[in-house]
Amino acid sequence: MIDERGTDPTSGTGEVLIVTGMSGAGRSTVANALEDLDWYVVDNLPPQMLRPLLDLSGRLGDNLPRVAAVVDVRGRDLFAELPAEAQAIRGSSNLRVLFLDASDEVLVRRFEAVRRPHPLQGNGTLVDGIHRERSLLASLRESADLVIDTSRFNIHQLATRVADLFADTEAPAHIVTLQSFGFKYGVPPDADLVADMRFLPNPFWIDELRGHTGEDPQVSEYVLAQEGASEFLDAYAEALKPVLAGYQRENKRHSTVAVGCTGGKHRSVAMTIALAERLKDLPGVAVRLRHRDLGRE
Repeated sequence: MIDERGTDPTSGTGEVLIVTGMSGAGRSTVANALEDLDWYVVDNLPPQMLRPLLDLSGRLGDNLPRVAAVVDVRGRDLFAELPAEAQAIRGSSNLRVLFLDASDEVLVRRFEAVRRPHPLQGNGTLVDGIHRERSLLASLRESADLVIDTSRFNIHQLATRVADLFADTEAPAHIVTLQSFGFKYGVPPDADLVADMRFLPNPFWIDELRGHTGEDPQVSEYVLAQEGASEFLDAYAEALKPVLAGYQRENKRHSTVAVGCTGGKHRSVAMTIALAERLKDLPGVAVRLRHRDLGRE
């Protein structure tokens, strides 16, 4: 399809997903889940902006490889043009339409829980608004590439379903940041788990090691040679394996494991690096290292 400028707005695009469906069926949850999967998400997009968005995606190429547009009845009269706009750009094999649905009973409970009116309710009842919307979206549901009934999903289960369908198969399911720190500067507020290395002798009190850090071989060798160091690393790595696997099942994409010592310079740094070596080959997990307090005086 060639537009009025003589260009094909669908050529060269990556994946493009239109997210639509019933109000209260989980569009916001799906949008957030897609963002967590590194999709570029545009919420409440007027249907008339779909082709310019495709054009932009095509021109940016790898810089905007996966785009999702949430289009729904919040667009009021503009929304009526969505079926025609979607059909007009169906020439792109990379375009898909995801329709989210739920039973009337479930939608009523969800609207009552948040104490908000249905966008099509007007002067009628909540059920009136749901019925109007269902009638308006009937043909769009029929033509959708994928329909998800969210009636029995909680938000975590829906996010997991989205990850199953739309995650990049080459991307890690979970990213764990192993962060060394010094207790005297405070525990990292975003830590999911905290380990204390102050049970090991402190290299600070050894003159030839004081000026070095846990990144230096002489300090690392000293720390790892201490009684209990290797045993702790082996046991803690084993303990983390089911935790990280569980995070993947629960669609928790990121976690932080904080490893502390007094100043965050010697023991915690050496032990964090050694722990990363033990976790680096876990399936579905990418390990990142961060030394928060290294370099502080």
